[in-house]
Amino acid sequence: MPARKILVAVAWPYASGPRHLGHMAGVYIPADIFARFHRAVGNEVLMVSGSDVHGTPITVRADQEGVDPQVIVDRYHAEFLDYWQQLAISWDLYTTTGTDNHREVTWDVWRRLRDHGFIDRQVAQQFFDPEAARFLPDRYVEGTCPHCGYPAARGDQCDNCGRQLDPADLIDPRSRLSGTTPVMRDTEHYFLRLSALQDDLLGWLHTRKGWRRHVLNMAIGFTEEGLHDRAVTRDLTWGIPLPPESDDLGEGKRIYVWFEAVIGYLSASKEWAQRKGDPEAWRGWWEDAAAESYYFIGKDNVVFHAVVWPCELIGYRGLNLPTDVPANQYVTFGGEKGSASRGVGRPVSWYTERVEPDALRYALASVLPEQNDTELSDGEIVRRVNEELVATWGNLVHRVASMTHRYCEGSVPEPGEPDETDRALLAEVDATLGDMDDLIRAVRLRPGLQRAMAGAAAVNAYLNDRQPWSTATTDHGRTSTTLATALGAIAGLAVALAPYLPATSAAVLETLGVATSGWVRPQLVTGHRLPPPVPLFAKMEPLDGDD
Repeated sequence: MPARKILVAVAWPYASGPRHLGHMAGVYIPADIFARFHRAVGNEVLMVSGSDVHGTPITVRADQEGVDPQVIVDRYHAEFLDYWQQLAISWDLYTTTGTDNHREVTWDVWRRLRDHGFIDRQVAQQFFDPEAARFLPDRYVEGTCPHCGYPAARGDQCDNCGRQLDPADLIDPRSRLSGTTPVMRDTEHYFLRLSALQDDLLGWLHTRKGWRRHVLNMAIGFTEEGLHDRAVTRDLTWGIPLPPESDDLGEGKRIYVWFEAVIGYLSASKEWAQRKGDPEAWRGWWEDAAAESYYFIGKDNVVFHAVVWPCELIGYRGLNLPTDVPANQYVTFGGEKGSASRGVGRPVSWYTERVEPDALRYALASVLPEQNDTELSDGEIVRRVNEELVATWGNLVHRVASMTHRYCEGSVPEPGEPDETDRALLAEVDATLGDMDDLIRAVRLRPGLQRAMAGAAAVNAYLNDRQPWSTATTDHGRTSTTLATALGAIAGLAVALAPYLPATSAAVLETLGVATSGWVRPQLVTGHRLPPPVPLFAKMEPLDGDD
């Protein structure tokens, strides 16, 4: 099968505060697993993202701390880079929306949409804080959600029910700047004519196959309610300025973040190509109809990635629409959705200081909220690592390596003629790889991990049946065949687990003296000497906050 081009487009985190494990399990670990798998099977992967430096949460925090927004951006962008290094997130490019390249690409998209009749000027009403004497961006307005009654909903979205909002929708709105009740005033802005793109978008959405039900239902439902033209500028001083030829609305106008942040997937692809020394290389992922693009986001971003961004792409013309938007549900902590802004869920750095990287990746991958919200606690992390990862996989690798040293002088033994049971085990490992291929391609990553761990359990069952520790004194040939078979199975499972556990899987394959060559079980070299066995993982003690 020829190599395919796979764009892995990953949500851009606001550089406004620490990220929590909900972000990792909801977006970044799944994207990395998917990208690593496609590289393993020989596809050409481009995985891009970056820090969103123009979101109003940044200016909100800057106002609270009395500093320039760039101070906030620099602090948290550096923190994010540390997350990616600690958790081995394999970006092709992780950048920011603060680059000259991103501004130029945003202007290009703006101009194309304007030239095609999808951006125009309109007078709108926007909340104005009379005490602070300034217009209020959406996130500077809070109030009660009209849908669920949550009292701290933001002007753009309710964190409790996930509904997209307009500030005017809020009950009892108040300004985050002064606490006063804002008033509506006329202001002129540029608008994206979503209403003119609605029919084309809906027709495309109805052709989507294999999307997660909650994503497709939300996108279609939102569109069928009727798309309204939406302002793409705001009264701000922080953000991308308008293109020079469109800078005619007066002072203090910027392109609003909801419009330009999603353009980051395209601008990052172009930046990657420029850094690669082949400025046109991005086109293979964006203009080739055979290329595929997968957008990894949380469900609170479905509307922007399954409605707004496709509308921008349709209006631009000539660029690929998403192949899939595998948005995850929420990870909850103590029954509450993780929220950086509300302090629900500890920062990622708290865990990377206490948990081995692959162990943390495993714990998160084992609870990916692909179809439903998933509760996570410190105690559950420890339980999954100790009772599943260590007990099933880590102990298996250490157990077989130790027996190889004890009974076969530490070298991969020469097997005898395998019998039906031996062949069945290796066939089971091959079937594991085949099943995982299907699951991961369908972005069913949690079941993929479960299938790999079932393969490890099968090897443990095989060993318990064969009992090489008993046959070592009565039938050394049988012991050699058993251990050679078990080592071969472990090699196959290390390939299967590599997208999930990259560091330890690479260590296992290096120990076995094999290099991977695709998504297949590698063949061992008889006589290869194994280094002295060391545990793959340490058993975890309770974390400080175990409940």
